[in-house]
Amino acid sequence: MATHQTTIIDIARALGISKSTVSRALTGHANVNEKTRQRILDMAAQVDYQRNQLAISLLTNRTGTVGIIVPEFISFFFPKVIIGAQEEMAKSGYNVVICHSNESYETEVSNAKALLASRVDGLIVSHTKETRNFDHFKVFQRKGIPVVFFNRVCEDMAVSNVTVDDYNGAFRAVEHLIQTGRRRIAHLAGPDTLANSRNRLNGYRDALRHYGLPIDPELVIAYDLNLDKANIYVNHLLNLPNPPDALFAMNDPTALEALNVAKRRGLSVPDDLAIVGFSDDPMSALIEPGLTTVAQPVDEIGQQTANLLLRQLQAKEDEFEPERIILPTSLIVRGSTVKAV
Repeated sequence: MATHQTTIIDIARALGISKSTVSRALTGHANVNEKTRQRILDMAAQVDYQRNQLAISLLTNRTGTVGIIVPEFISFFFPKVIIGAQEEMAKSGYNVVICHSNESYETEVSNAKALLASRVDGLIVSHTKETRNFDHFKVFQRKGIPVVFFNRVCEDMAVSNVTVDDYNGAFRAVEHLIQTGRRRIAHLAGPDTLANSRNRLNGYRDALRHYGLPIDPELVIAYDLNLDKANIYVNHLLNLPNPPDALFAMNDPTALEALNVAKRRGLSVPDDLAIVGFSDDPMSALIEPGLTTVAQPVDEIGQQTANLLLRQLQAKEDEFEPERIILPTSLIVRGSTVKAV
């Protein structure tokens, strides 16, 4: 059955006023009598009036929508960043479309094409661990659509991005292990496709160098962040003739898996194996022993990412200069490295 979409003409006829007055009232124009404005808003609610966003976008060349693409929802990190970004975008009247690539490059490309076809005004991205080719994001740039990366960033594109100080966070984590007496410190690193993996690996290496400890290649394993593989690699490290006495993990899920492996093997944490993660997942404070970890300002990552995008949306194209924001981290010491007194 055909239905009629209520328009401003219908509201104008019902109230006996001009459609231009209705339009001004519905768009918040100041030049409308307050009593008239309220009558219009009441009638709009009564007839379930919905603004024709397509018509508005054709007139303004804006859809009032931005896209966000993230690689996974398994950890707390990405959903929390999305909440922070979405709240900031909403303050400026933008709707958000969220896409989940599930760590698949092909899915990420499809997500990007779908958002481009939907004519989003801007794009916020954290790319997959598989992504090496960024052409599907460069097309947004060519069309004048702002792109902002966070956490996992493309270093080959002249776009704004928000990261944390991965290098310094890793350095301090390993320094803490050294200062608690550890000398054979292993590192389960992320894939080298991710800039934050490379930065954390560099922080690990430089901390060892700074304190005069050797960098043993057999203690460093880069993996694809699949936790089944983390289980295998932790067992491999612990089966070495000279096993590590500490482990610095790329992220908290990896560190938590290592803690489970150590417990199953009957090892004492931290006496036999000290463990440090990265991200301060809520689970890190709930397990026993609690996980020492490098905390990231997750809410601020989302807010800053959204603000970078908003500034670019509001700027003239020839005024844009890419901005890079690096947020500080903090080490949270718990029982996985230091026993409670």
